[in-house]
Amino acid sequence: MFTPIRVVIAKPGLDGHDRGAKVIARALRDAGVEVIYTGLHQTPRRIVDTALQEDADGIGLSVLSGAHMTLFAEVVALLKQEGAQDITVFGGGIIPEADVATLRAMGVAALFSPGTPTGDIVRWVKSGLRPPAVT
Repeated sequence: MFTPIRVVIAKPGLDGHDRGAKVIARALRDAGVEVIYTGLHQTPRRIVDTALQEDADGIGLSVLSGAHMTLFAEVVALLKQEGAQDITVFGGGIIPEADVATLRAMGVAALFSPGTPTGDIVRWVKSGLRPPAVT
């Protein structure tokens, strides 16, 4: 029996720009991924609780506010606290290249910059939410 991938797409913090998150959510849904979109202004706790309640395989965060280091760290820490490190965290937004290595080291599997083709993100999620190969 085929079990579709389940992903929570979230807009954490005070960031009110959700067009990109909605585009990704719809593209994933159209590709057969079960998507739970949490809406704007979510706390890391609420995002993690939603992922746990929905038995999600992944959490995709869209952060354009500049608070990416804090918000990703809180989500990863809460997942660890809940014993749910098997939920893959990925995301995108305005994330300086200098912060990418730190976010990856804390457990964020993939980061997508603005302008990343939607199809690339969909293929990555559908490939099983595995970290991209390091070249």
